[in-house]
Amino acid sequence: MDDELLELQRQFEFAQQAKSSIRLSDRNVVELVQKLQQLQVIDFELLHTASGKEYITLDQLRNEMVTEVNRLGRISMIDLADVTGVDLYYVEKLAQSIITDHGELMLTQGEIVTESYWDSIAEEINERLQECTQIALTELAAQLNVGLDLIASVLEPRLGTIVKGRLEGGQLYTPAYVARVSAMVRVFVYGLVKGGEISGSVRAGVHWTPAVFAVAQKESVDSFFSQNSFISYDVLQKLGIPQPVQFLQVTNPRYPEGKPLVTTFVHPSMIEMLDAATEDALERGSWSDSLSLLPSSFTPQDASKMLFLCQSVQLALKSNKAHIFGDFYVLSSSFMKDICDCTVKELETLAVSRSLGTVKPGDLPIANEVKAGYDSSRLSVSSEMASDSGSNKHADKGPKKKKGKATGNALANQSESGADNQEHTSTKSKKSQRKGKDTSSQTSDSKQGSRKESLKMKEDNLSSPSEEWIMEKITALVPDFEEQGIDDPETILRPLANKLRPTIINTWMEKRKALFKDNAERMKQLLNNLQKKLDESFLNMQLYEKALELFEDDQSTSVVLHRHLLRTVAAPMVDMLLHDLDEQNKLKNGVEVQESPNSESISFSPGDRAAISKSFPGALSNKALAVVEALEGKRVETFMSSFRAVTEESGLPLKKLDKKLERTLLHSYRKELTSQVSAETDPVSLLPKVVSLLYVQVYHKALQAPGRAISVAISQLTDKLDETACKIIVDYQAAAVTLLTLSATPDDEDSCASNRIREILESQMPALKSLVSGASRS
Repeated sequence: MDDELLELQRQFEFAQQAKSSIRLSDRNVVELVQKLQQLQVIDFELLHTASGKEYITLDQLRNEMVTEVNRLGRISMIDLADVTGVDLYYVEKLAQSIITDHGELMLTQGEIVTESYWDSIAEEINERLQECTQIALTELAAQLNVGLDLIASVLEPRLGTIVKGRLEGGQLYTPAYVARVSAMVRVFVYGLVKGGEISGSVRAGVHWTPAVFAVAQKESVDSFFSQNSFISYDVLQKLGIPQPVQFLQVTNPRYPEGKPLVTTFVHPSMIEMLDAATEDALERGSWSDSLSLLPSSFTPQDASKMLFLCQSVQLALKSNKAHIFGDFYVLSSSFMKDICDCTVKELETLAVSRSLGTVKPGDLPIANEVKAGYDSSRLSVSSEMASDSGSNKHADKGPKKKKGKATGNALANQSESGADNQEHTSTKSKKSQRKGKDTSSQTSDSKQGSRKESLKMKEDNLSSPSEEWIMEKITALVPDFEEQGIDDPETILRPLANKLRPTIINTWMEKRKALFKDNAERMKQLLNNLQKKLDESFLNMQLYEKALELFEDDQSTSVVLHRHLLRTVAAPMVDMLLHDLDEQNKLKNGVEVQESPNSESISFSPGDRAAISKSFPGALSNKALAVVEALEGKRVETFMSSFRAVTEESGLPLKKLDKKLERTLLHSYRKELTSQVSAETDPVSLLPKVVSLLYVQVYHKALQAPGRAISVAISQLTDKLDETACKIIVDYQAAAVTLLTLSATPDDEDSCASNRIREILESQMPALKSLVSGASRS
């Protein structure tokens, strides 16, 4: 056995003395670690030690720090950095985390201290206190090298448990010390009082009040009260006055004009100051936070009691010009009315957005009780308004409200009435075109009836904004509430919202009813005017469309003519329709719309047309978008079909162009063109008018052609005119093109040539005008 051990020892010694064939330098090890970190094999943070020869993980550093703190009980950050061999920055960084995770540790003055350390210190202090009976905290703080506040906060929770003593006035002492000193003072004072050597009074056998203290006490009260016009009962109690009110008004009635409050005694001048400030706020139609006007020692109960001592506040309360919320907030009635008006305006906006489909039903200010069920009283009001709207549909137009005041049920009722009027017009027009469908009409009427019932229920919801929603609006309207730290909604926001809610609902419903009456007549007049303008414009459009048939064989020219007609005639017609339908839609949904300019002069961009179309409800929106798309297309017939669809959906049936109307319109068109040709003085502008008039005379068609299609239009006339007329118009057209080309270049030579050609054209104008006097051959 011994031989085997000796053999193992020899082998171990040989292995220790043997040199390794592979050795890594420090630099190789650093590079290897960096490579492992790049490959994320080492996916945790490594720290260098202060020597630079070792790596340490954060977890290991944390464990070493906790171990060292628990071992010593109290250690500084610098010492921890030296012990762990890590830079002070990482030690301080981890110390915060360690303190958070370990509740028994605390960080103070750059040191980490455990609770067990303080327990041991408290035991040592108690042993010393029992020997000395009295120790000053300053002495302990200096001995332990800590702050006075820290040693006091450490000892206070341990008094009566580990430390058997009392802490008062920066002194730590035992009950035996207090008893001994009290006995000595009592014997000494009794003797002096009986001998008349000192002046003062003894109360209840244990309370000694020297006369000089009583004088100083009285002078201190007089000085404070005269300087501040108030004195709190806490100050009096600290001066040794256990019954402040009795001291001020009964025992020593030096302040007969003063007023005792809940926690403070005040001079009338403070009440006058608060009265003046509150009166000023009421006169300005504003509000006042009485507590903020008073010293910080005043409580809400003090402010409330002072308000009821203010004469202006009492007069305002009796005349209903002011209201008090939360004990000390005074709000003028005009200020509350402004909040009501702004909130009603917001309700109007929400109701209109709901009607137009731009807001979700869940975003509306609906009270919980309304979501759960329907109030019969509100239903009766809604029914009464509906009956009023029906009876006054053809009555005289009522007085208009000011802008921005229309809200609530009137909006929804107006929407319902507008829908009824539109459906009635559409149904009436369709009945004249589709006879023999009484059954389907009755079914449609029943669906409309159920839809109206559903609308009434929704209107009822909109008439009941919740208190929470009103509170949010008050906070937005009066940001001072939030800026002054009024965080508790029960203080003023909820009582104010509860107070204003009935007024807001009643005002809103009245405005809705008034707006309904105002918008109904305007909507009727708007649709009547629109119908007349559409009939005239659409008949002209049909008249111009017939001239396009002459160019169907020439595809390129046909596209030019179609686009020209869509741009010049169809676009204004669409803009007029979209503008008036948008205004009618707003009126129907309860929006108060200002009187707009003539819709015939309004021009929209393609983006504007699409945006307006998307604002329309349901199928009307889709059909309006189809018209906007067809307007940007290449075929007039596509546009005409889409335009008829959207007008029928809007309850505006359009007239078809029959032979009789065509002859009448063509005659008027010819007469107007003849007048324009006779009065025209510009040689370039004359040519398209003569060509259009020739088409009326030759083909009995009303041609609308742009300048680049005039040459093709003239070529269509060559076999219908004699040679002289053909030569006149062809030469005139060539000269006009040359004039336009030269006018585009500002050179002097081109300017001279342009003037010569213009003179030639002006000389040929009588000959051109003579072509439309009847010199044509059929």
